[in-house]
Amino acid sequence: MAADEPIDPHGSFDKLLGLRIQEVSNDRVVGVVAVTPDMFQPYGLVHGGVYCTLVETVASVGAAAWLAGSARTVGISNHTDFLRPVRSGQLRAEATPLNRGRTTQLWQVAVTDERGRMVAHGEVRLVNLPVVPGSEGP
Repeated sequence: MAADEPIDPHGSFDKLLGLRIQEVSNDRVVGVVAVTPDMFQPYGLVHGGVYCTLVETVASVGAAAWLAGSARTVGISNHTDFLRPVRSGQLRAEATPLNRGRTTQLWQVAVTDERGRMVAHGEVRLVNLPVVPGSEGP
């Protein structure tokens, strides 16, 4: 998908956050979000939960793209480190795979600010679940 053709994330929470997925491939996912005061913790900084959401979402999108409908994927671990405070601008999350196996995947995510500085880094482990016929629910 081209960067000028953003797609909406599938989850309502991601839409509430304003996350836009700009690029999806088997080997890389890029998402961006504009920082708003609604994302702040009490000290006027982006809340850590925002970073965790970005990390988990772009990793999950990449893991699902790699599976190409042959299975579903669900996050089982999200370890996100907060490296630098952010008060304004835009955040960019870029996910790349570290390991993709038959039953699990491990993706790393770099979150950067408008100046290209890394503000958070995360790793998400996901489990690949087989698609069971007749279970097409969410």
